[in-house]
Amino acid sequence: QVQLIESGGGLVQAGGSLRLSCAASGRTFSRYNAAWFRQAPGKEREFVAAISWSGGSTNHADSVKGRFTISRDNDKNTVALQMNSLKPEDTARYLCSAIRWDAGGTWYYTDSSRYPYWGQGTQVTVSS
Repeated sequence: QVQLIESGGGLVQAGGSLRLSCAASGRTFSRYNAAWFRQAPGKEREFVAAISWSGGSTNHADSVKGRFTISRDNDKNTVALQMNSLKPEDTARYLCSAIRWDAGGTWYYTDSSRYPYWGQGTQVTVSS
């Protein structure tokens, strides 16, 4: 199993940047594909970005493509989400998730129910 803890959220003006970090427990985090989701009040959990266990493959939602970048450092057991050119509609709680690389199926999912491991999330608020 793996435990995930997010950090780096906060209040930022539109056009600004934030860098979120997800720290994972355990020495086998390199065997997990990871993803960021976000959830605004009253809305469904939304896929943001995913990264494969090696970092060799990434995928970003169309709504954040060109503005957000997911990355990972397996030596430090962390996954990061660099967020630039933030917009008020990016306001949400951002959650880190993970699934073992050998869980079967594709290496990432946009359906949050497919991920068994989750952090508590970090709040991002973008003011206009």
